[in-house]
Amino acid sequence: MHTQSICFVATNKSIGQKRQTQFSHDSDDLLIGKMRARRFAPLKYVGISTTGDWEFLNEQTLAMLEAQHAELPIDLTARLLSKFLIESPHQGNGTVLLKKARLGAKRATVQSGTTLHIIVPTLQCAHSCQYCQVSRSLESVGHTMSTEDLDAACDLIFDSPSRTLTVEFQGGDPLLRFDLVERAILRIQQRNAVEQRAIRFVIASTLHQLTSDMCVFFKAHNVYLSTSIDGPAWLHNKNRPIREKDSYERTWSSIDLARRLISADSVSALMTTTRLSLQYPHEIVDEYVRLGFREIFIRPLSSYGFAKRNQAKLGYSIDDFMAFYDTALERVLWWNARGVEIREVYAAIIVNKLLSTFDAGFVDLQSPTGAGVGVLVYNYDGYIYPSDEARMLAETGDQSLRMRAIRGPADKDVHVVTQLRKASEPDSVDGCQTCAYHAYCGPNPVDAQAQHGSMFAPVRSTEHCARHLRLFDGMFERLSTASEDQLDLFHSWAQPAFMRGRVCEK
Repeated sequence: MHTQSICFVATNKSIGQKRQTQFSHDSDDLLIGKMRARRFAPLKYVGISTTGDWEFLNEQTLAMLEAQHAELPIDLTARLLSKFLIESPHQGNGTVLLKKARLGAKRATVQSGTTLHIIVPTLQCAHSCQYCQVSRSLESVGHTMSTEDLDAACDLIFDSPSRTLTVEFQGGDPLLRFDLVERAILRIQQRNAVEQRAIRFVIASTLHQLTSDMCVFFKAHNVYLSTSIDGPAWLHNKNRPIREKDSYERTWSSIDLARRLISADSVSALMTTTRLSLQYPHEIVDEYVRLGFREIFIRPLSSYGFAKRNQAKLGYSIDDFMAFYDTALERVLWWNARGVEIREVYAAIIVNKLLSTFDAGFVDLQSPTGAGVGVLVYNYDGYIYPSDEARMLAETGDQSLRMRAIRGPADKDVHVVTQLRKASEPDSVDGCQTCAYHAYCGPNPVDAQAQHGSMFAPVRSTEHCARHLRLFDGMFERLSTASEDQLDLFHSWAQPAFMRGRVCEK
């Protein structure tokens, strides 16, 4: 984040005085009326309205806006009015209704009920990844969900009023307990024969246990598979070791099996960035292209659960990640310019916020938080958690975000969700009130709890805030210089899954 102070002066002939606009030494944000302005790069500015509409600005325009009574050019005034960046004294009911509709479209995913339901049937896994957050070895006992809790979880899913539901199985590795996965899918579909919801099943797995019979079942029940590929074989095997030292080869064999027996687009993959990964952005992207994936999610290392213990060995700075990310994204754009269709998911999440009327519902960027509202986790331990990260915290002893028992009364749910919401209201949290990205983001209380031991930690001290400020700044920088072809590409990435007709994972 830039820390230098800039000043500029514009003469306002209509009021006969000079005005001075200044960004403070510790912020790149400026509040002008109801518009939030931000310096996203040296000498580059953007104004953002409460609806998330925006316009690139220059220093002269900012000074005129601060002067309030300055006479803006007619075409600029029209653009600013249409994007709700300024208000007309002659504003009618139509403008008010239009603004309300814009806000409603942006918030639809938060207000429609819980859409993402995560079931964790077991923590067992054959891998021993150093950055693992929660998994247990195959020899561990007591880390598998009971059938009673599983059945109850399947029934609770339908308490959500949402007409569209995603049921995701995570772990550990859920395919180690395919019997529980199969039981859950059949029970949910039986109930849905009456409920008539639109349901999508996803299984996050190494895929090492995948069999032909499983593929037949998954095809019959429209189940998507999500796995992990950290890059070329040598890098993946280093990051995700197993005793046989052939983790990559086994995963690729199962991807190939699923593509042949289910469908060509039945498997998606994502990667986790380790300190070793930072040196190989091109090689990682190129591997996804070579394997025929149409998406890659450049994800940072998460400091949750067991992974937090290895931060000294595996961790890296925000600057290190952003340098890696920018280079990797450039490589993705390079491939697209050569006719290879591949989408970087993190960039797609950001441009969705900036370019689309409809929010895609990425939980970590909901405002207030989507934890406990947009997503619920039914854990192997018999309890419900407000997010995947919250259940990871519990594995290392922090049960502050644990909600009710799956088969228990809902009393504790209200307290946890209320606290999460209170800690994530950008209108009342210091550091968010004047942030220009107020319309796109918000505090992540689960991230704050993991990093600082409190949901109410200063938001600007969290990795969540630092990373997303950089991501939004970087995307505005790209949009300010993008070619027509790149703008078209970004607009296509910005479409939510229901508009693209394609899968977009959290």
